[in-house]
Amino acid sequence: MAIDPQTFKQALAQWASGVTVVTTRLPDGTLKGMTASSFSSVSLEPPLVLTCVAKKLYTHQALEESGVFAVNVLGTEHLEWGKLFAGIYPDVEDRFADIAYTTAETGSPILPGVLGWVDCKLHRLHDAGDHSIFVGEVVAGAGASAGQPLMYFNRQWGHFAALPESD
Repeated sequence: MAIDPQTFKQALAQWASGVTVVTTRLPDGTLKGMTASSFSSVSLEPPLVLTCVAKKLYTHQALEESGVFAVNVLGTEHLEWGKLFAGIYPDVEDRFADIAYTTAETGSPILPGVLGWVDCKLHRLHDAGDHSIFVGEVVAGAGASAGQPLMYFNRQWGHFAALPESD
């Protein structure tokens, strides 16, 4: 017996996650990016991460075609980027227009001032229902020593609050 889709969505909405922007550069130089909360480390040796992307998205096709991607970990000050790359502003044609991004090894855009980023070459692609799991081998990366991560929980944007340490 399958779970009702709405019940499934509501159950998973209770999982708090960080917010990332996954970016890529196509061979013709076109840039694509999307907001994603399905992101995780996979392995230290070799260094692998994963992100899950809906097959219906153009970014899915772009990631397959390019074979490279960067994952940008957003801080609370990047809420507008989270919304922008989630498609909340559908009239924006070039999501990268006002962002002074850089690149590392793969040419995928790295957004300025993010809490952390990894630059990846596609290691494996796995079919997963209406999504694909993109496993990337990390070829470059960096992380900040301070900052507040942008979070997503119960269909709302938020931030992390540390609990006081107990005795």
